[in-house]
This record gives sequence, structure tokens and C-alpha cells, in this order.
Amino acid sequence: MRSLLPLLAVVLLAGCRAPGGGPVPAPAPSGVAVGASTQSITVDGRVRTFHVYRPAALPARTPLVLMLHGGFGSGTQAERSYGWDARADTGQFVVAYPDGLNHAWAVGGGCCGDPGRTGVDDVAFIRAVVSTLSGQLPVDPARVYATGISNGGLLAYRLACDTDVFAAIGPDSATLLGTCPSPAPVSMIHIHGTADHNIPYDGGPGDGVAKIDGPPVPDVVAQWRSVDQCAAPVVTITGPVTTSVAACPGGRSVELVTVDGAGHQWPGSTRTLVQRLAGTDPPSTALDATDTIWRFFAAHPRA
Repeated sequence: MRSLLPLLAVVLLAGCRAPGGGPVPAPAPSGVAVGASTQSITVDGRVRTFHVYRPAALPARTPLVLMLHGGFGSGTQAERSYGWDARADTGQFVVAYPDGLNHAWAVGGGCCGDPGRTGVDDVAFIRAVVSTLSGQLPVDPARVYATGISNGGLLAYRLACDTDVFAAIGPDSATLLGTCPSPAPVSMIHIHGTADHNIPYDGGPGDGVAKIDGPPVPDVVAQWRSVDQCAAPVVTITGPVTTSVAACPGGRSVELVTVDGAGHQWPGSTRTLVQRLAGTDPPSTALDATDTIWRFFAAHPRA
């Protein structure tokens, strides 16, 4: 009788189906709890932390989104502010919220904060986060994405410049700083307010502590259209939102979404005290940036 038990278990498991006829989701691997958790890793001799949100059900090949906080923020603040956990539940993907050292990221050009001044290798840290989670969860290497606001958006661009890990990036209220000699041919969606005074849409020095002085946002987006060998963009306007979409070989796309009159903010988010102190503006209600960026990511795996 005992010898029949393993066979019976196999039969029962083979017959299990989730609602709708799909397979039962695999149990969570050890070390990654369902819901919110925090991990620490050592990179370049520094202990670094990141937070993870794992939905209860995941597909066999799971997308991974890196949400990068802005200056003066943190992974915990980003998790609370931008609605990515709820989107992960509906979209069945994992979100990681890394912590910058002293609430900032090194992104090139001497920016930003202590990490920028001391040359912290935040690219290596983010690569290590992706590698760590890929060893713990069934992460699909063709569907790893990076998004972020302000200093975090600057880091998203740096990741596209210095790695080939990401299928797409989604910077908000950001620009490109430092050199970028060999950018990866990734899909990209950039969201920006035309009245952003911290990182001006038309380029030049911005207000705020970092005094970010970058190129015009349209020039940065045009650079990526060139990298991706895209067709001419098609522009649509819906109220204050203007969307420029360029189709590129390999199923890639480069999009610029501008919100007329919006400042330095994440559209559709909840503005916290930390963000007020950091100089972010009231969030625009013209669109939901989290939903917009996730829909773009979901449609653009690595070619």
C-alpha cells in the first residue's frame, strides 16, 4: 500500500487545475514570501537592501519590474506611493524596490548625492538584485524591466546605457546624464510634464538640490529611436496628454508621453511628505503612469 502513495500523489497533482483550466501556480520558493519582504545583499563590500512584492500566483515565466525611487526617497516610500503592488497582483509579476545609499543613486555625470560624488556602482547593485531574484523565482530573462522617477528614472537610463539586462525601461520625470557610448537596443517609454522645473523638458539646469542639467527630453528620446532604428513617430493628443509612438525592428517601441502643464511628479500617484520635501509637484490626474508603463512593459518583451 505504501508503494502506491507516490503514484497517487503524482496523479492528484497532474489532475489539479486552477480556475479556468490553467495549471495550479507553483508554491513560493523558499526565501521569497508571498506579499512584501526585504532582503540584503553585499555588493562592492557594502550591504545593500531591497524590498520585494510577490503576488500569490505567478506564471511559470514571471516578469520582474524594478521600481527605482527618486532622490530623498526609499524603496519603502516607492512601494507606498506608486501603486505597483496592486498592479503586480492583477498582472501577475514581481516588483523589486531597491534602496539607494543615503536616498540617492549614482547615475553618471557626478549625480546624484553621496553615491554620485563617491562613485558608488549602483548599476552593479541593480544587476545583483536581478540575479538574486532570478535564483529565487522563475523570472523570465526576456521580461525584466526598470522604471523610476527623477533620480530613479536617471538610473533607468544608466541601466540601459551600461547593461543588456532589461527588455524595456520606463523613466518618469528624468533625463540622461553622463556618457552613453553603447546603449542597449531596448524598448522605452518616457513620461514627462512640460512644466517640470527640476528636470526641465527642454533641457538646461533645473531647480532642486541636485541642479540637474541635462539635454532636452525630446533629444534623449530621439537618441533611443536612432539606437533602435525606429520608424518616424506617430503623434496622438488626448486632452493634456501627447503621445509619440515609434515602431522599431524586433517588436521594440520608443514612446514619449508628455503631460501639458504637469510638473516634477508621477501621474496618478499619492504624494507623500518625503516627496514634498524632495520638491516633487502634485501628481497629475491626466493619466495613471503605473498602468501606462506596465501596459507598455507587458507588450514589449526582449526581442
